[in-house]
Amino acid sequence: MISRGVLAITLVVLLVCGVGLLVAVRPRGGTTLDFYLAGRRVGIVTNACAICGDYFSAASFLGVAAAVYVSGADGVWYATGFAAGFIPVLLFVATPLRRFGEFSIPDFLGRRLDSDGVRLVSVTVVQLVILSYLVPQAVGSGITWELLVGRGFAGLSPYVTGVVASTVAIVGLVALGGMRGTTWSQAFQFLVMLSALTWLTFAVVGAGFDYASAVDELSRQPLTEAVQVGDRWQIEVLANRLEPDQPAYFGEPGAAFGRFGQFALIATLVMGTAGLPHVMNRYFTSATGRAARATTIIVLGLAGVFYSLAVMLGTAARSTISSAVAEHRWLEPLTVEGLLRVPENALLALGRIHGDRFGLGFVAIGALLATMSTVAGLLLASAASWGHDVYERYVNPQATQRQAVRAGRAAVVVVGAGSGVLALLMRPGRFAEGMPSVIASMVTWAFALAGSAITPVLILSVWWRRTTARGAVAGMVTGAAVAIVCFAAGISVGGDGIGRALLTPTLVAAPCAAAVTVLGSLRTSPPDGLDQMWLRLHGTAADRAAVRLARLTMTGVTGRTRRRR
Repeated sequence: MISRGVLAITLVVLLVCGVGLLVAVRPRGGTTLDFYLAGRRVGIVTNACAICGDYFSAASFLGVAAAVYVSGADGVWYATGFAAGFIPVLLFVATPLRRFGEFSIPDFLGRRLDSDGVRLVSVTVVQLVILSYLVPQAVGSGITWELLVGRGFAGLSPYVTGVVASTVAIVGLVALGGMRGTTWSQAFQFLVMLSALTWLTFAVVGAGFDYASAVDELSRQPLTEAVQVGDRWQIEVLANRLEPDQPAYFGEPGAAFGRFGQFALIATLVMGTAGLPHVMNRYFTSATGRAARATTIIVLGLAGVFYSLAVMLGTAARSTISSAVAEHRWLEPLTVEGLLRVPENALLALGRIHGDRFGLGFVAIGALLATMSTVAGLLLASAASWGHDVYERYVNPQATQRQAVRAGRAAVVVVGAGSGVLALLMRPGRFAEGMPSVIASMVTWAFALAGSAITPVLILSVWWRRTTARGAVAGMVTGAAVAIVCFAAGISVGGDGIGRALLTPTLVAAPCAAAVTVLGSLRTSPPDGLDQMWLRLHGTAADRAAVRLARLTMTGVTGRTRRRR
């Protein structure tokens, strides 16, 4: 007999796919411009919701609340960094990137610096970022399926079933619907996610939860966590990393990061956002540069609301779950002395406490849609890199539009299948042991790689005329190499202090990448046609200012002439 959880998930996934495919079958769906960029006809509000659906992944939906649940005030750093990441996008990247008008980050850098080498190196880095981001999304879908459905199919474990089911569904949607179908499905998915958080917020507040009182109450006792030692689970008190001789408290920083670690995490998330290929590619779908800027402003507002709710609900989970075990016996196998064994279950458990099976299903569907929406954006970004930047330019330059679209769809299937296999080989917690949230921590690595290798070169290419191809290649290779070495060293060292700081290496890797880019560029000549390229990036703003001035002048002259008459 099919469980209600499976039925609910199936219906919602079919609805999401139906929305995407109905939009995708509209006319103008047979070109690469439509497949990768939805014909550059996406409206401001729709694109803002789609970007939120693309960006608010399992790390945002499950991971931020989990990080707050485990480490209190230190978990808020994740919400702050995720939300603040769009500030540099708004100030430095969104408008000029859209004005230049290419298909992807590798396409932009290749055109701007007039170099095939830059394009191919950036494709490689983009694929590394995408793979780093895909794995934690699969972890989120597996965890959600495991708790909601509780069983697997065809001999698979519940976790593996969740990973496979979500991957197959979204690969099919993206391959058939392209950017047009994915845009509307992502916008719809974001609205469902926001609705789930909003409903859960009203539910916990209606049950008497008060955020300020809860933080005060939780901060009266040292902060503890459930830790597995061999086959046994036990409760341990967290040490304060700002004052090692003191225990950590929920309402005070220091439970997860020291002073440098807090700053490094924020820098990693803020710098990384501008280098995320699946997010930046959405700006190429805007109609104009002004529309891209307006879209980012809306995204900032929605991000503030979304992450504020996630922080409050993580606090509510810490405050209520421990006392709810006696009444809700189903919590017993999920907890140790009232603390969740898997922090990512915080929102899911809270949903079931306040809404029984309906609440669990609603929140779980939001979590699965968060995963699916982000995976869709990542697959499209990967397809754009392989299909447009590699296949159309190097493998088959004479490809017809039909062949090019087929290549993009094939890239979606191959990358989706490869990432699914890689995700199944990874085990939750193996590479992020002791971090506040496995999902949020793993996504942070993708942000670190993007912020170290892509963002410095991207910003310099947009704002420094002297940037050259050789400098950009050297900068990307340096940023990626330093970040990967730091990751490996952090995993080897483990524990707290330097080991934890090495897992957020952007503060070290990004300056190295920027310095190498500048030095390499100063030793070589900029590309030909630099003035025309600069006009595409920035000249239109000056042109519009001149037009406005001319209009004001003409209005003043006309007014004086009329008064004389």
